[in-house]
Amino acid sequence: MPTPADLARTDVQDFAKRLRADMIPLSARLAYFSAVPLGDDDAREYLHEPIAALPTALRAELPCISVLFVPYLERAAAGREKVLFEEPAEKVRIWSASFSAGGDAVLVFAIKDQQVAEYHYLFYRAVATITADHFRPERLARFHELLREELRGRVHGELDEEGWKLKQSLFERQSDVRRDTKLFRSYARQSLIDSLTLYLHGICCDIDVETGPRQLPSRHLRRRLELFHDMFPPPDGYAVFPEEVKT
Repeated sequence: MPTPADLARTDVQDFAKRLRADMIPLSARLAYFSAVPLGDDDAREYLHEPIAALPTALRAELPCISVLFVPYLERAAAGREKVLFEEPAEKVRIWSASFSAGGDAVLVFAIKDQQVAEYHYLFYRAVATITADHFRPERLARFHELLREELRGRVHGELDEEGWKLKQSLFERQSDVRRDTKLFRSYARQSLIDSLTLYLHGICCDIDVETGPRQLPSRHLRRRLELFHDMFPPPDGYAVFPEEVKT
């Protein structure tokens, strides 16, 4: 196994390649390696709990995923971020990176000084991004139709800033906002990532949705979450909506 000194300032793709033989399988499609010592509590919070909350129907269609934990990451070109064993300058410090290798997904997370709650968000956002980029279009058609209903009704707001900007651009630049164009697909992809991240994170953890003038109205957010609940039911013993928790 390479030593930390051998791997210092290695880019994430080379890091993953050199540690391929040391990956520890968690299931047929998931494996991990940690360059940071993980105690039992750490392994539970960073691996077992967030993975156990992933819906079975979603996991069945994901590609193989390798999860790598490193001390620190430094910003560089996408897929070439650097693994560091000493704390980088704040302006170049990042918390996650991802790339594709032979059809498999590789997720890299910097966990030194990282809050577990923030890691959970980044993990589920990475899974949502894999879903958006790997699932067959017909598998996501119901979500796209729901978005078209919202667009037809000129529903205001989105979940995150990038989705908001793409939605505004769609309204401004496209007369028929429901038409399948490059601009619609960009918006739909971002909206899917943001919405699915919230759904997956909500299965695992008790989270709050921030309110604001750009936030999607709660009744429309609920419809999106209900659709995901139907497409990707949570595992047994997990709840998404308040009424499920009470039950």
